[in-house]
Amino acid sequence: MRRNGCLGPALLLVLAVGCRAQSDSAVVVEFWAMGREGEVVQNLVPEFERRAPGIRVRVQQIPWSAAHEKLLTAYVGNAMPDVVQVGNTWIPEFVALGALAPLDAWLAHSTTARSEDYFPGILDTNVIDGVTYGAPWYVDTRLLFCRTDLLQEAGYAAPPPTWPAWLDAMTRIKQRVGPANYAILLPFTEWQPPVILALQLGASLLRDRDQYGNFRSAPFRQAFTFYLDLFRRDLAPRSGEGQVANLYQDFASGYFSFYISGPWNIGEFSRRLPATMADRWALAPLPGPDENHPGVSVAGGASLVVVRGSRHREAAWKWIEYLSEPEQQIAFYRLTGDLPARKSAWSDDALTRNRYAQAFWVQLQHVRSTPKIPEWERIANKISEHAEAAIRGTLTVDGALAALDADVDALLEKRRWMLRQAAGVANGDGEHPDR
Repeated sequence: MRRNGCLGPALLLVLAVGCRAQSDSAVVVEFWAMGREGEVVQNLVPEFERRAPGIRVRVQQIPWSAAHEKLLTAYVGNAMPDVVQVGNTWIPEFVALGALAPLDAWLAHSTTARSEDYFPGILDTNVIDGVTYGAPWYVDTRLLFCRTDLLQEAGYAAPPPTWPAWLDAMTRIKQRVGPANYAILLPFTEWQPPVILALQLGASLLRDRDQYGNFRSAPFRQAFTFYLDLFRRDLAPRSGEGQVANLYQDFASGYFSFYISGPWNIGEFSRRLPATMADRWALAPLPGPDENHPGVSVAGGASLVVVRGSRHREAAWKWIEYLSEPEQQIAFYRLTGDLPARKSAWSDDALTRNRYAQAFWVQLQHVRSTPKIPEWERIANKISEHAEAAIRGTLTVDGALAALDADVDALLEKRRWMLRQAAGVANGDGEHPDR
């Protein structure tokens, strides 16, 4: 008995050491996730680790405000994680750096993350030169938030489906609400409305392999003129957001009746609007220029990417596959309100019974990506800058678009140089043609 009693603690020690060795030998997938998503995704880790006992996931939460700089610093310092959550407009930049691993081979053999189950316009934001570098994690786009009660008073039982009807509805609303209130809020800092209108008309924002601005093209000029007319007709406040003390209170008070926004505002509007407003506002897909509606919107959201230099790429892909499962997409939606990237996840009651989410379901079938180049965010800022100048009257339509093209051409100078180098051009071919 004494001998067996001595073996008991020894056996426990051996087992403990064995378990520790097994834990130490597990592959650790480093995952950088942004904002609130980086906090709540940790709720999904235990089930993954239960299913994949040889893999551990270590999540690092990074504020969105610091994420881009941190990723660039990590890339330069060769200190990137294995998997990263990125905004889909960042993908072209990190592809240009050679920081991301292609996912096509994994997607082709996956029974979980199937390409055909993603919204096509959203998946396209992850494809650069025919190669897929990201798996959409959650999606967003923009559509109309509208005061249905004020629309009904203006003679519209449903949100208008076309530009002419939309303009008529806004004109009627403006006539009813008076000079101190407006039909639509269009913040000057938001480049999306004029770009969305242009995309609806089939505009190509850039030309010649995305080497030059194309903002003086007929479709963009038509869209830009429609956008500016909303201010000229006094349907939108020329102050932008300057006189909006509280977005939600002003929407409730009738200061404006239309607002183009995304899914992050579903929860905010629901929480912040008075309970009496519950049946007086709705979401609707964007109107189209003609009878082919809804009009397209911009493709947004966040994707999951595998870092090219990762030593654990297979394990990293398994983590992405797991997060891509419809069941995990729904679990993540319940935790965050982020809309699932997988279409099959939308059959869940949490989404089919949510009238606000259903408006996004319709709009997500009609989205387009912005130009997939690293310079896009700086170009977008220039669009806002020159649109504001035109709204305030310091530039004409033609002057604003000419200045925008000139600024964008300057931003793309390095891109042109790189493309010439890649093509082996040394004689000046591809220089800026006369306009």
